[in-house]
Formats: sequence, C-alpha cells, structure tokens
Amino acid sequence: MSPAAVHVDAHLLVVEKPAGLLAVPGRGEDKQDCLSARVQAQWPDALIVHRLDMATSGLMVLARDAATQAALGQAFARREVFKRYVAVVDGLPAPDAPDAEGWCRIELPLIADWPRRPLQKVDMAAGKPSITRWRVMQRVDETSSRVELEPLTGRTHQLRVHLQAIGHPILGDALYGGAAAGRADRLLLHACALGFTHPATGAALHFDSAVPF
Repeated sequence: MSPAAVHVDAHLLVVEKPAGLLAVPGRGEDKQDCLSARVQAQWPDALIVHRLDMATSGLMVLARDAATQAALGQAFARREVFKRYVAVVDGLPAPDAPDAEGWCRIELPLIADWPRRPLQKVDMAAGKPSITRWRVMQRVDETSSRVELEPLTGRTHQLRVHLQAIGHPILGDALYGGAAAGRADRLLLHACALGFTHPATGAALHFDSAVPF
C-alpha cells in the first residue's frame, strides 16, 4: 500500500511514512519493502531526499527530478528546512534556560558508536556538533510527558540520543530507551511538521501531520 500523499505536484511529493517502515531499502531480501519502493510504485520518478528512522512516523518530502532532489538536499544541508517532531518521553523534563517561548536547547556532539552500530553516542571530543530545541507540551501522566522537538542539525538518531542523554528517553525506543522501551508498542516519535521553499516555484510550503499517539 502506498503511503498517504499530503502534497503532489510536478516536482515533488510530501507523504506520510508509517512507523515500522524503512525509508529506503536495507540489506537483504527481507528489507526491500520500504517507503521509497511503495511511493515509486505509484510515482516511478520519486527520488529520496532525506530519511526518517524506521521506527519514526511522519512527513517526508521526495523529489520527482534530479534538479529538485539536489536543491532540496542543499536546503536540508544548509538548515533551511523547518522540521518539528512530537515525542512522549519518560519523566518530566525540567526546562533548562528556556527562551521566551519555553524552548530549551540540547547541544551535545554525536558520533557513531562503532562497536555497537547502528547506535550513536555523545562524544564531547570527537562528536559532530548537534543541536536540538525542545519544550514540554504537557504532562501525560505521573511518569511521562509530551514534548515538541526541533532538530537544528540532522545527525543520525539525534533526537533519540539527545533525549536519552538528558535522562528522558522516548517511550518505545528499543535502541536507547532502556526500561522505557517496553512502555509503548512503538517508538513514540512523529515528524509532525515540515516547511521549505519550493525549488521550482519559490513558494513557501508548510505541511502538518496529526500525531497518531
């Protein structure tokens, strides 16, 4: 089944990736079912621009020609794409030096944990600069909170590792959640908003996706 299309035009597509589906094919015959293959079954010219973790749901943009793919890739690299996520995390994070709108920052450099790939880890000496904005939306119950997240850099597993590092792993995170991994039947992380400038028309595009948890 093709993922739900949020936007379709001659140059690009915005679709909803379900949790549990790879963004691109993995190694092995059992890992060929993925978002890109399902989208290409309906739009054969679709090209991957960025990825979401297999366990993460939400919005992804795909290009329909090489020029659009290159332009969008450059926009992501230059941090010109607006991305927002919602997660449910363990505990109640205490705001640390919030700004006027309640946003705090996690600035912890990340690097691949090579002996335990695909895991990533904080490494203050060798890690790449990584920045996440976050703020608490609401307390879900006595043991968990709903938070908004904006990654200002795009490191692998950045949101998951950063939240673990401050002591509030995402519920259902089988890689970094520890005891919190068993508290949900999926990773409670959803890419809920995506905004960028259309490479062909110059129009400012913004898309929202309802959080499914």
